[in-house]
Amino acid sequence: MARNRLKKGILAAVAGMLVASAAQAGGLERSGYNIDLLFDPSDYAAEATATYVSPQRDLKNVTDINAANGIGSNGIGGGSTSVRDTEDYWAPRVGVKAGLGDSIDCMADYSQPWGAHTNPGKNWMGANDNIETKVESDNYAATCSYKWDMGPGFVRLIGGAFYQEVGGFKERLVAPDFAVPGNGIGRLDLEGSGWGWRTGVAYEIPEYAMRASLVYNSAVDLDDLSGSIDLRQLGLTKYDVSGSASMPDSLELKVQSGIAPGWLAFGSVKWTDWSQLQVLNFCPATVTLATPCTSLDLLYRDGWTVTGGIGHKFNDQWSGAVSLAWDRGTSTGIGTQTDTWTLGTAVSYSPTQNIELRLAGIVGIMTSGESGPTTYQGQVYGDEVTYDFDNDFVGAISTSLKVRF
Repeated sequence: MARNRLKKGILAAVAGMLVASAAQAGGLERSGYNIDLLFDPSDYAAEATATYVSPQRDLKNVTDINAANGIGSNGIGGGSTSVRDTEDYWAPRVGVKAGLGDSIDCMADYSQPWGAHTNPGKNWMGANDNIETKVESDNYAATCSYKWDMGPGFVRLIGGAFYQEVGGFKERLVAPDFAVPGNGIGRLDLEGSGWGWRTGVAYEIPEYAMRASLVYNSAVDLDDLSGSIDLRQLGLTKYDVSGSASMPDSLELKVQSGIAPGWLAFGSVKWTDWSQLQVLNFCPATVTLATPCTSLDLLYRDGWTVTGGIGHKFNDQWSGAVSLAWDRGTSTGIGTQTDTWTLGTAVSYSPTQNIELRLAGIVGIMTSGESGPTTYQGQVYGDEVTYDFDNDFVGAISTSLKVRF
């Protein structure tokens, strides 16, 4: 049967490698979606992964170009013209998988697919644009597959659903200190939730460690996205706002195959529909001068991520892999999300057939660029500040433990 043939296995280091290599993608992506555990050849398996990412994006030549709300961090030209924009972060993932007979496999997992954290602070020339922005997410998913023999291998049909919670905040200098009784900082808080689904197909030939999979993940509509705008530091009020957004759909092709005894080649191509996040408007039930609307201006384009690599099984306990990944930047004139190139390595150690430890890491370059006023549908965005940035370093390390039963 298909399950018995599957127990011949594949190189273990590959899955851990791909988690770390995708750690600094465009848009709001943190760890994205990953269902590799579904393909584990064991009847039962549990896995926990933690990835630590350190993007070191530095802004320079910062110029405040909107005098309407004051120039600089104090409204009269104060503030640094260079600043560290990004914050380090963790991306956890926990999953369990069960084989139900010879043909059905199911898994449930928790992850944090989306997120962002920029924190340049108040004491820079771009405080009118951003002081701190943070986005977080929680994703709860269930995915199953059904497989049957076909030719030398077998076909697998994949389907599943996930529930997602997304929230965050943004703070910026709305008015100069000297012009208001408080500190001039306004804050937007938002949260929402929604459902998504996935479908896919895979073909596997365990004898050659070959697998090709194509998986589509739907968008998650956050129609109930709501929160508040707090202008009390300006001597005004705090009031409720609402709006809508959709976390993007994606399509990913993954391929791997044995190329020589103990050697495996693997690669993936992923498209993510970040271009649906352009200008997100949030308004109160009644708009007044004291309770205005606000917006999050993203102007993203679609993301593409391409990864390729080689894995090697040294013996029954040790495997390793190396990979190279390119992620197309999603920024289109405002923001700092340019192309990213990363080199990854991974090692897997299995002291017994039931336990597998993995350690993977990347080093990479976030390419240079600039941000400034950009016209979208006849309106100018990004007109608070201009800045540029050089090629910057990004690094990540991922650890995981898998237990098979």
